[in-house]
Amino acid sequence: MQIQEEMKRETEKQVQQYLTFMIGGEEYAVNLLKVKEIIEYDTVTEIPKTPDWVRGVINLRGNVVPVIDLAVKFRLPASVAGKLTCIVITEIECEGEPTVMGVMADSVRQVIDLRQEDIEVPPTFGTRVKVNYLLGMARSGKKFCLLLDTEKVLSTDELLELPDSLEAGSESEPGETQSEVLDLRDSVSPENDSTEATAE
Repeated sequence: MQIQEEMKRETEKQVQQYLTFMIGGEEYAVNLLKVKEIIEYDTVTEIPKTPDWVRGVINLRGNVVPVIDLAVKFRLPASVAGKLTCIVITEIECEGEPTVMGVMADSVRQVIDLRQEDIEVPPTFGTRVKVNYLLGMARSGKKFCLLLDTEKVLSTDELLELPDSLEAGSESEPGETQSEVLDLRDSVSPENDSTEATAE
């Protein structure tokens, strides 16, 4: 009996949960441990002179959080906000510090349990997503869902490089005030510890 219980606990340790959601008609998934909460898509403030895949920023309980449109990053048409559109609030590490980012999703589907043997290596061709953005892929019904590596697909390196280029751009355009350029380093600052995960 004790051996069976130990085996059961060991099996449970090997199972990881993933949240799946839709983007551009395809199903993607992120590790549930990386998800802090899911919120309704509401007011997103656009930021000038940022990459097209930066949808803008939101005010999340006093914290500025960048919202990323992965559809654009994956070279798909920009996402169109609808009734089911939401923002998946995730947490990644930036230089060893927790950093909060939002991912725009057409809809959230389900939470799935995956063991390591359920995850397959993604092909080097035929997917819209760069292979280095993926942890792998897993079956979801008759199709596959792609498991995203949030640390890579939401890397803040590109965002942290933006302010210098923005400032340079502002110098070349007369009449544009420095106040119009938002320092995105504030956008990717760690959220305070009081935020509680509410994803279910």
